Amino acid sequence: MATFTKTAVLLALALSAGSVFAAAKPADQTISTLGGKFSFDLPKAYVADTLPAGKAADGTGDTQGTMYANQTTKSVVIVAETVRNDGVTIKDNDPQFLDGAVAGFVKDQSAALPDFKKQNEKKLTFKGLGLRQVDSTATQGGGKTLNSTFLGGSGNHLLVIQAISRADDVKGHAQLVKLITGGK
Repeated sequence: MATFTKTAVLLALALSAGSVFAAAKPADQTISTLGGKFSFDLPKAYVADTLPAGKAADGTGDTQGTMYANQTTKSVVIVAETVRNDGVTIKDNDPQFLDGAVAGFVKDQSAALPDFKKQNEKKLTFKGLGLRQVDSTATQGGGKTLNSTFLGGSGNHLLVIQAISRADDVKGHAQLVKLITGGK
């Protein structure tokens, strides 16, 4: 699960580095991942900002991602996909792969964020595609946060989606998660 580790590190760096957001707000947007196998809609208040490309030297060269930020609610959704180059093909709903991805993600986040605490884990299925949802809390970007991370894969692609909200916005975070899961 080293690739998930590298993707999580890239996501954490993007969060800690901050970002300059575009002034113009795009129309409502559909975010499509894993070749169209999983998609969700975000309101126009979430402004897209492409994350810096990964680096081949640290194993993230095939990682691409976008951060969607809502300045009003101070919430963020990060969507990142990585190409797996080890020749292994991931089935759309592979429990062994998904369980390993969760274990690796929790281990890496616990090491990277001193106050990371896993709160909950859910198994989700969307049109045959399995995802794992890991809900957690941590201090990121200078404050306490609520986090829901979605892990999945298909073929040679790995997917990480992180929804991050202020710790005091429980209701808003729940609504953000519903946008991603379609209310599941």
